[in-house]
Amino acid sequence: MKKILLLLTALIWGVAFVSQSVGMDYMGPFTFNGARFLMGSAVLLPVIVFRRKRAARREAERVESSAVTESRPASESGTAAGKTAVIGGICCGLALCPAALFQQFGIMYTTVGKAGFITTLYIIIVPVIGIFMKKKPGARIWAGAVLAAFGFYLLCMKEGFTLSRGDALVFIGAILFSIHILVIDYFSPKADGVEISCIQFLTAGVISSILAFVFEKPELSGMIDGIIPLAYAGILSSGVAYTLQVIGQRDTDPAVASLLLSMESVFSLLAGWVILGQALSVRELAGCGLVFGAVILVQLPEGKRSRGEKGQSGKA
Repeated sequence: MKKILLLLTALIWGVAFVSQSVGMDYMGPFTFNGARFLMGSAVLLPVIVFRRKRAARREAERVESSAVTESRPASESGTAAGKTAVIGGICCGLALCPAALFQQFGIMYTTVGKAGFITTLYIIIVPVIGIFMKKKPGARIWAGAVLAAFGFYLLCMKEGFTLSRGDALVFIGAILFSIHILVIDYFSPKADGVEISCIQFLTAGVISSILAFVFEKPELSGMIDGIIPLAYAGILSSGVAYTLQVIGQRDTDPAVASLLLSMESVFSLLAGWVILGQALSVRELAGCGLVFGAVILVQLPEGKRSRGEKGQSGKA
């Protein structure tokens, strides 16, 4: 079920490439990201209020049927989880903000095909960073990452690979997105995913908005004219998709999660074909096939391991 949530996240992100591209016609990258993230945070506030009220009712019912002393550990646990959500949300936001900004600026100076391929390099970067964090991805995940990388090459690269200014910016964004994936992996099991997501958007939105007023001239008219792409990026791509990412990554290997999330490039091309009428070439279809093969590969059941081996692997 959680893998399906990650695939749905990738689908929303893939279509969001259209809104990101169109949105840049009405406002600058700082303004666009600031508005979309603040919008995403605002969308989640009613959800958090509803969830907290429901949890409070359940807690009240539980207290009525148990001793008062037995309810104290749960209260203390809830307070600790709330603090963790705030800290985790801020940390996730600090990673998300620069990652999204570098990607947005990079798209301005490079082709969409190159940007798509370079961004999805996080499927390789995540397990590499994991090595330094004492995480050991198996051979199956490495094989899937290599297969997916080659598939993305066929899928996105249409010209010679040269590291231009835009390529460098998008590559830095890919590294930061990898860190963002690992930060979520650390905090998501420890606190409510929706609250973490809301706080991370608020953090990223505030930082981006401050930068917008410093380096750009945000205009309300531009936001109104570009409300459709902005709403999609803020409500669906941010408020919904990033929340699904936080929930879907709970107890999911980050390397596997990165491969599933990397499907956004496939969905972006499919969205271009369906919405914009862009036909897929044989080379691109071959890339899609390799990527789907990689996703299937990393989801194949592993062989039985001893209890000791399973304990050493931990939760990645």
